[in-house]
Amino acid sequence: MTTARFHRVRRLALGTLLGIVALGAALRPTHAQGTVVDSAKSLQTSSAPAPGVDTVLDARVKMVSSRLRCPVCQGESIQDSPAELSAQMRTLVREQLYNGKSEQEVLDYFLQKYGQWILLEPKAEGINLLVYWLPVFFIVIGGGGIAMAVRKWTRPVAVESTATEPLAPTAPPTAP
Repeated sequence: MTTARFHRVRRLALGTLLGIVALGAALRPTHAQGTVVDSAKSLQTSSAPAPGVDTVLDARVKMVSSRLRCPVCQGESIQDSPAELSAQMRTLVREQLYNGKSEQEVLDYFLQKYGQWILLEPKAEGINLLVYWLPVFFIVIGGGGIAMAVRKWTRPVAVESTATEPLAPTAPPTAP
């Protein structure tokens, strides 16, 4: 193999390797649980008070944590979940609130990381409006159906007279 050909193959191999690394970095999931875990671990070193020390902060943490869905447990908030990930997320909520963020900013942070799914109560916009308006629609339709049925059941029944002509006198029985 000549030296020029060796350098060309080497550059091609290096370019391919860099391309694979760049593709791997681009396809790396951004919503992985490791992001929250790493963020929580890095924030655990800050000086937020422990739970129970600051009751106002505890109340704010509880309020925000009860609005966020646990990624591990089904249908539970991170406030109620015993999962380790939920505990780390509560710590992250505590740290962000302690560092001066508002409740909405903390919710927006988790919304950005996980999407609408993380909220236990979805925002009333777009397709989520169906969640809020469909029960009202079905209650109105059901109430109308019940009212129509009750009206039909309580309506007085009109007695129709089928005899419009007077009855003809019957002839007395004749003896044979």
